[in-house]
Amino acid sequence: MSSPAQQLPPGWTAEWDQNAQRWLFIETATGRTQWEPPFPDPEGMSPGLNPAPSASPPPQSTHHAKRRQYAAGQTQAYYGADAMVAPPGPAYGAVPAQPAQPSQLFTPGLAAEGQFAQQQVPPQPGAQPPYYGAAPQEPEYINAPGFGQQPAYGQAPVAGLADQFSQMNMGQKGLRLFTTNLLTAPPEPLELHRPPPDIILPPNSSLSNSPFANADTSYQRCTLNAIPTSNSLLSKSKIPLGLVITPYRTLKEGDEPVPLVTDTVIARCRRCRTYINPYVQFIDGGNRWRCCMCSMSNEVPQLFDWDQARNQPGDRWARAELNHGVVEFVAPTEYMVRPPQPAVYIFLIDVSHNAIQSGMVATATRTILENLDRIPNEDSRTKVGFIVFDVSLHFFSLPAGATDSSMLVVSDIDDVFLPKPTDLLVNLTESRPAIEALLGRLNDMFQENHIIGSALGPALQAAFKMMSHIGGKIVVLSSSLPSHGAGAVKNREDPKVLGTSKESGLLQPASPFYKTFAIECSRAQVAVDMFLFSAAYQDVATLACLPHYTSGQSYFYPAFNASRTEDAVKFAHEFGEVLAMPIMLEAVMRVRASKNLRMSSFHGNFFVRSTDLLAMPTVPQDLSYAIEIQIEDNITAPFVVLQTAVLHTTCYGERRIRVITSAIPTTNSLSDVFASADQVAIATLLANKAVERSITHKLEDARDALFNKMVEILQAYKASMTAAGAGASAQLAISENLKMLAVLTLGLLKNVGIRQSAQIPPDLRAYAQCLLTTLPSQVLMPYIYPTFYSLHNMPPECGTVGEQGVIMPQPLPLTSERLERHGLFLIEDGQTIFLWVGRDAVPQLIMDVFNLPSYEVLRGGKTTLPLLENAFSQRVNAVIQKTREMRRGVYYPHLYVVKEDGEPPLRLWALSCLIQDRADVLPSYQQFISQLRDKVNGSSY
Repeated sequence: MSSPAQQLPPGWTAEWDQNAQRWLFIETATGRTQWEPPFPDPEGMSPGLNPAPSASPPPQSTHHAKRRQYAAGQTQAYYGADAMVAPPGPAYGAVPAQPAQPSQLFTPGLAAEGQFAQQQVPPQPGAQPPYYGAAPQEPEYINAPGFGQQPAYGQAPVAGLADQFSQMNMGQKGLRLFTTNLLTAPPEPLELHRPPPDIILPPNSSLSNSPFANADTSYQRCTLNAIPTSNSLLSKSKIPLGLVITPYRTLKEGDEPVPLVTDTVIARCRRCRTYINPYVQFIDGGNRWRCCMCSMSNEVPQLFDWDQARNQPGDRWARAELNHGVVEFVAPTEYMVRPPQPAVYIFLIDVSHNAIQSGMVATATRTILENLDRIPNEDSRTKVGFIVFDVSLHFFSLPAGATDSSMLVVSDIDDVFLPKPTDLLVNLTESRPAIEALLGRLNDMFQENHIIGSALGPALQAAFKMMSHIGGKIVVLSSSLPSHGAGAVKNREDPKVLGTSKESGLLQPASPFYKTFAIECSRAQVAVDMFLFSAAYQDVATLACLPHYTSGQSYFYPAFNASRTEDAVKFAHEFGEVLAMPIMLEAVMRVRASKNLRMSSFHGNFFVRSTDLLAMPTVPQDLSYAIEIQIEDNITAPFVVLQTAVLHTTCYGERRIRVITSAIPTTNSLSDVFASADQVAIATLLANKAVERSITHKLEDARDALFNKMVEILQAYKASMTAAGAGASAQLAISENLKMLAVLTLGLLKNVGIRQSAQIPPDLRAYAQCLLTTLPSQVLMPYIYPTFYSLHNMPPECGTVGEQGVIMPQPLPLTSERLERHGLFLIEDGQTIFLWVGRDAVPQLIMDVFNLPSYEVLRGGKTTLPLLENAFSQRVNAVIQKTREMRRGVYYPHLYVVKEDGEPPLRLWALSCLIQDRADVLPSYQQFISQLRDKVNGSSY
C-alpha cells in the first residue's frame, strides 16, 4: 500500500486509520484532521489514497474553524466505523454535499444489507434541537450524517465522495460543550425544565426510525448520555454513573400509552436473556437476530412475522418491540410460578383514643366507603379485609350476601391467631353490603374508646396470616407509637441529640422486628403502605422500614386533625388516589446492560433478592428507583444498551412484562462526557446516596459527601476543560448543561432530610428522607429546588387556560430579594404551597383574593382560598389548582397563608424554601459558590 507522504505539502502528515481503513491527514501546526488529502490528486483516485477531493484545499472559513476536531480513533469510537465508510461501489452514485434530510433516511431492515432507500419520517412533535444549547445556524443532522440518499433516476452523480465527508464534520454533529462561569451566571429556574442533553447514536444503531425507539426520560434516564469507554475516563470526570427508573409512571392527558404486545411471542437472547428491542441486528436473511448486549446470534421465533389477530402474515417492522423503547408483553404461562392472584387489600385501622379524637378513623372509613368503586376490581376478584386495633385486635366477619358484620376480638397479642377460618378476607363484590355497613358505623363503634396504646406489630402479624397464601397490600392507618406486643418501641426522641453526631441513630430502625417482618412479607408477595398521623413522636424511621423493604410507600400527616377541613381534604384526596391506583403484583425487576457494565448498588423501596434481582410485592405508580453502574472493563462498542424488565401481575389478573430500553453512545472524549451529563438524574442519584450515607454513617458525613462530590466535579472540569488547568482561577467553570447542579446540591444540603439543624424533629426528617429516595425526578426537583412565582404582577394571560392548559407565571430565582412589600407571591415544593402576602399589600388585592377588607384582619396559617367573583381571584385559584395537579403522584399540597410580619415559625418555614438566601448556619448561594471556588482552587488561590 503506497503512502501519500511524499505527495503532501509542507506542514501535513498522513496516518493510516486501521479502523476506518483510510488515510487520515493531520496538519502538524494545528492538529486539525481531515479525511481528504490537502492537495489535488492528479490521478483522481490513487491506490491507497482516499476518494479524490475537489481541486483545491478545503476552504478555511470562520464557520468551519469553530467546528470541533476529533482524532480518528476518537471519532471511530463515538460514531462507529460505519460513519467513516462510504457506501460500496459506484452503483449507488455519489452523494450531494449536504446534511441528510428527514425524508432520506435508511429503511429499517435494508440498512443491514447495505442498501439505502428513501424513507418518509414523520416529524416528531415538540422535537428538540439536535444538541443541548445548539446554535441556530448549525444544520440538524438526523441519524445518518451526510449520506444514505440516492440521486433521482437519470441524475448525474456528484463527483467525489470527499465533499460528503467534508460536510460531515463529526465534531459539528456531536454534543457541543459550552462552558459557563457559576460566579457570574446565577441559577435560572427554567433550566430545570429543559430536556437533558441529546442522545446522539451512531447511524443505523436502531432498526427503526421511530422517535420512540429510545425510552422516554420519564421512564428511565441515565446520568450520562454518552458513556465513557473506560472506568479511568469515568473516574477522571468524577460524575457518578447511574440510572434513574420510574417503570410505572402515571399517564397524564396527551401522554402516549405504553404499547401492549398481546400475541405472547417474546423473543429473548438465549445467553443473556435480553428482550428483543430496536437495537438488535437481523442477520442470515432476517431468520436470526444478533443481541445488542452480548452479540449472541438467536433464532427469530416462527410466529414473529405472523399476525395472530388476523391469522395472516404480519409486518415485522410494525411490531411494537422494534419501534418502542418502552413496551409491555402479555406473558405466557412459563412466566408464572402460579396462576395470577387477585388483588388483596387488608386495612389495619388504629382505633385508640388519639385516632378517634383526631377524626382519622371517621375520615379514613368515609374515604374507603366513597372509593369502593375505584378500587381495581374489573374482574370482580378483588378481596378485602379489615382489622382494627388498639391494645387488642378486632376482626370482622363479612359473610357473602349478608348486610351486616360481626366483630371478633382477640386480646392475646403475644400469640396471634385468626378467630375464624373464613369470612375475614372476603370478595369485595360479593360482600359489598356488609362492607358498606361496617364502614358506615366503624367510627361510632369506638367513639367512646379511651384506650391509649397500639398493638401495631400483632395487627401486622394477623394481617399477614390472613393474606400470606395470596399476597397483596396491607394498608396501615396508625395514630400512635407501637407500644404493645411484637414491634413495640419506646419514645427515643431526645432534643439534646438533635444536631449532633448521634442524630443519625434516630433515623435507623429502633426494632429489628420491622425489617425481619418486611422480608417475610416480601417473600410472601405482601406489600405494606403506611399512613401515619400522630401529633406526638411516632418513630417514622422505624415504621417506614416496612414500606422500604416491601416496595410500599409512607405518608405522614403530623398533628392531623379532621376538624380542620384542610387536613381532612388532603388525607382523603391522597388516600383515595392510593386506593384507586392500579397496582402491579408479584413483581420482580432486573436491569441488564451491555458487556462490561454492571449494576453495582440499588436505591429505593424493594428487597434485593439475589445480586441483581429486585423483589417488589407491588409496584406503585410514580415510585422511583436509582441504580449505580460500574464500568468493569474497556467498552469497545459504539453504543451500549440498558434494559429494565419488570415481570408482574396486573391487578386484573394478567401476567405481563414491562421492558424499558435505552441506547446510549460511548465516547473516549472527556468533553463529551461533560457535555452529555444530565444534571437532574445526577441530583436524583446524589439524593439517594446522601440519604443512605446519613443512615449508615452520620448526617454530617452525608453533607460532606455531597459538597465534596460537587468540588470533585468542578475540579475535574477545571483541570481538563479550561485553560486554568491545575492553577488558581478567578472563575468557577462548569459545562452549560450542569450549571444548575451546584444549586441543586445546595437545595439537597438545605432539605429537611439532610439539613444541619438542631430544630428538626426526627419524624419530619425521616419522612423527608422517604421522599428523597422515592420521588420521581419530575417531583423531586421542586422538592429540593422549590418554585417561586410573583402573582400580583403576573402577565394577564397567566392563570387563564391556553392550549397547554392553565398558563403559569415565569418562575423566579429562589431569593427573598425578589419579595416586594406590596406583593403576593407563591412558593411551593410539591408538598406544601405558601402564599406570601407583603405587609403593604393594597386593600383591593386583599379583598380580591381573600374577601377581607385589609391586611390587618388577614390571618396566617393553613387555609382554603375562596373562589370569588373577580378575575384575579379566579386566576390565582387556577395557578394553585394547576400547581396541585401538574405533577405525577398522589400528593395534594396544603396551602398556607404567610404574612410578612406574621408568626415567626411559619415565616421561617416559607423562607427556608428560598434556598439561595442565607439561613441560620447554612450559606447563601453566593457564599456556597465562593466556598466551592476556594475548595476547587485549593491553597493556590
